[in-house]
Amino acid sequence: MDETDPEGRIVPLAEVKSMLTQDEKERELSYDKRVALEHAKMFSPLPPSKTRDLVTKVSKLERVSVAHGAKIAEILPRDVDELRPVFAKDRFTLEQEEIDTILEAVLKYI
Repeated sequence: MDETDPEGRIVPLAEVKSMLTQDEKERELSYDKRVALEHAKMFSPLPPSKTRDLVTKVSKLERVSVAHGAKIAEILPRDVDELRPVFAKDRFTLEQEEIDTILEAVLKYI
C-alpha cells in the first residue's frame, strides 16, 4: 500500500523502500519499520527513479491519479485483467486508448 509523507503526498513503495534502507544504515529500525522494509523489498519491483518516471507518465492521463500511478508501478500490470483492479473502486471505466497507453508505458519498464 502506498503511504503519504508528512506533506500528504503519495510516496510509492519503491521510495518507501529506499527511505527505510537509508534509515537502516543509520540506526536500528523499529519492529514496524523492519516489517515495512521487508514488505517493500518483496513488492517493489522497480527502483525509485523508474517508479517516479512511470508514475509521472501514467498520471498525465486525465483520469489517472498519482495514487493510481503508484499502484500501477507497484504491480506492473501486463494486461487489462491485471490493470482493472487498480481502478475497481472508481466510478468510471477507462477507455481502451487509456488502457493501451498505460500498458505500453508499463512494458517499457519490465
